[in-house]
Amino acid sequence: MLRTLLAAASALTLAACATGPDYKPPVQSPAAAGGFVAAHSPALDANAPVAGKWWRLYDDPVLDGLIADALSANTDVRVAVARLARARASLREVKTDRLPNVGVSAGATYGRLPATQRAPGAQREDWSIDTGASLSYEVDLFGRVSRGVEAARGDVDAASFDADAVRVSVAAETARAYADAASAAERLDVANRIVALLDRSLRVTGRRAEVGLTTRLDTARIAALRNQRQAEVPAIAAERDAALFRLATLTGRAPADLPPAAGMRTATLRLSTPIPVGDGAQLLARRPDVRAAERRLAAATARIGVATADLYPRIQLGASIGSTGPNIADLFGAAPLRWLLGPLISWSLTGHERARARVAGAEADTQAALATFDGTVLTSLRETETALSTYAHALDRRTALQAARDEAEVAARITRAQQREGQIDSLALLDAERTAAETQAALALIDAQIADAQIDLFKALGGGWEDAPKVQTAARN
Repeated sequence: MLRTLLAAASALTLAACATGPDYKPPVQSPAAAGGFVAAHSPALDANAPVAGKWWRLYDDPVLDGLIADALSANTDVRVAVARLARARASLREVKTDRLPNVGVSAGATYGRLPATQRAPGAQREDWSIDTGASLSYEVDLFGRVSRGVEAARGDVDAASFDADAVRVSVAAETARAYADAASAAERLDVANRIVALLDRSLRVTGRRAEVGLTTRLDTARIAALRNQRQAEVPAIAAERDAALFRLATLTGRAPADLPPAAGMRTATLRLSTPIPVGDGAQLLARRPDVRAAERRLAAATARIGVATADLYPRIQLGASIGSTGPNIADLFGAAPLRWLLGPLISWSLTGHERARARVAGAEADTQAALATFDGTVLTSLRETETALSTYAHALDRRTALQAARDEAEVAARITRAQQREGQIDSLALLDAERTAAETQAALALIDAQIADAQIDLFKALGGGWEDAPKVQTAARN
C-alpha cells in the first residue's frame, strides 16, 4: 500500500509545474554601476575596493576592541540576530509541507448497542477499542509548497542582510562615539590653552593698566573674551561625557562599566591614507540594505505563485489502516483489519474570486517591493555621493582654516611683541588674540567634523559586516 502511494506521488510530482512568475533580479541602469560623481578628492581612492573592517585604517587597537565588543553585544544586533533565527524557524516550518503527514490514533469506549446490532446471545454492553494509523501527502502539482519554500528562503536571506545592515550601523556609530569623545578631548585641550593664553594677556594688560599705560576698558574687554572662552569648556566636557556614555550603550555596557581605555585618547581620529571607495557596482553588491530589498522582492514574487496555486485543485494521497475489537489483545490478530487507500482532490469552485483577489494583492506587494528596491538603490547612491562630497569639501575647508590659523598665530606673536615694546595698545592685541583663538577653535572643530564625515562615508559605503564576531545571547555580566 505504501509503495503504491509513493509511486503515485512520484508520478504526479514529475508532472508538477510551479504557478506564478519565475523570479528574475532587476536590471540596474549602467549609470548606477559607474564611478561616483563626487569621488574627485586626492583623499579618495576610487580604484581600490572598500576595506571590510574599515576602522582598522585608523590604526587604533582600542577602537578595534570596542567595535568587536559592539558587534557581539550590542542590543540592536542581538535583536536582528534573533529575528534571523525566527525567519529560519519559519523556513523549517514551511519545509515540513513537503513531507508526508503520519498520524496514529487510539480510543476506547464502553457502551450499549441495540439488539439488532449484536448476534443472538452476545453481550450488548462491552468495551470497544479502536486503533489506526494514517499517512497523507500533498502532491505539489501546482507549486504551492515549492513557492512557499522559495518565499520563506527569501525572508531568511532578507533577515540575514538586515542583521548585516544593523552591524554596519553599529560599527559606524561606535566609531563615531569614540571619535566624538576623542575630538571633544582635543577641543577641550584647545579651549583650555586658549583660556590660559587669555589669562596671560589679561595679566599683562592688568599690569600695564596699573602703571597707566592702558585703560581699564582694555582690561575689561580681554576679561570678557577670556570668560567667554572659559564658558565653552564645560559644554565641551559635557559633549565628551555624552559620547562616552553613548559608546558604553553601543558596546552593551552600562556607563560605569566602560573600560578606562575608551576615554584615554585625546587626539581626533585621523587617516594617513586615501579612503578606498570603489564604484557604484561594488557599492550595490556590498550594501546589506540593497541586498535585503532584493531578497524581499524575490520573496514577494514567489508569493504570487503561492496565491495563484489556490486557483487550482489540491491533491492529497492518503492511506489509513486500523482495527477495532473488544480488548487490546484482539487488535493484534483476532479483530478485523481495515485499510483505505486513495487520492483526495479538493477544489473550491466558489472561492475563485477570493483567490484572484489574493493573487492581485500578491502582485501589488511585488510592485511595492520593486519600488522599495529601486528606492533603496537610489538612496544608497545618494548617501554615498553626499558623504563623498561632504568629506571632500570638509578637507578643503580644513586646508583654508589651517592657513588662517597659521597666519593668525604669526600675527598674534608679532602683536604681543609690539605691545611689549609699547608700539601698539592693548586693543590691537585683543583683536589679534581673538582672531588666533577663533581660528584655533575652528580648526579643532573642523577636525572633529572631518572625522564625522569619514565615518558617514564608511557607513554609506556599507562595509564592516563581513566576518562579524559571534553575537552574545545574553547581556554581559
